[in-house]
Formats: sequence, C-alpha cells, structure tokens
Amino acid sequence: MRSTSFQFPRSGSSSKKTRHTAGFTLIELMIVVLVIGILAAIAIPKFQTSKGKAYASTLKADLRNLATAQEAYFYENSVYSPTTTDLKMSVSPAVTVRISVATASGWSASATHQAANPLMCAIFIGSVPALTPATTEGVVGCSN
Repeated sequence: MRSTSFQFPRSGSSSKKTRHTAGFTLIELMIVVLVIGILAAIAIPKFQTSKGKAYASTLKADLRNLATAQEAYFYENSVYSPTTTDLKMSVSPAVTVRISVATASGWSASATHQAANPLMCAIFIGSVPALTPATTEGVVGCSN
C-alpha cells in the first residue's frame, strides 16, 4: 500500500498560485469594436449605392414594360392608353407609374419608387413633349 504524505511549505518560501482567467481585456474588446465600426463605415455606403442602382433598374424595367404594353394597346386601338389600368401589364411592388400624356401620336410617362425618393425615371415616345429627365425618344432617363 502506498502512503502519501502532505508537507507544509517551508518558512521563507512562498507558495505562488498562478491565475488563469478566461476572457478578453478591455483594450482587446475596444479594438474589436473599433475594427467593426470601421468596416461598417465602409460597407454601409456601398450597400446604399447598390440599393439605389437596384431601384433605378426596377424603374427602368417597369417603364420598358409600359412601352411594350402601350405598343400592344396602340396596335389594337390606334391610340395610346392614358391610364395603366387599360394596359395588360404589372408594375413592381412599391413602384408608381404615371402616364402624363397619351394621344394617337405619342405618350410620356414617369415612374417612382417609394423607398428611392427622390429618384425618378421617365420615357416618351412619339410627338409629345419630352418628360424630364428623359431627353431622347424611347430611352428611359433617370435623375436623383
């Protein structure tokens, strides 16, 4: 049988215990927060720019769909439709399309998105006044 004996520390010698603590120091945490803040400052504006481009693409696509629907309506009725309800087309969610002028010789329309104010896109076709920001017939123009 084995016997174990316990010995008291000798006088004059110190029994130092080493402390191992888990966790981070305040400085380390502050550096991490600073790095996250810098990354957020870089990423958020880029994300906003991407959202703006997506809204503009949505408006342009809706106006091109309107142009196709107007031409189909003109083929059947020999006049362009003054309202979007007469046209067989759907508009993207949160997008408002307004037909400004519609005659037998042309039409103009604009589109806006609820979340993309003050972004507006416009198009005109035929012999009607150009609707700002569109400057060339049949080409969608957008402005902020």
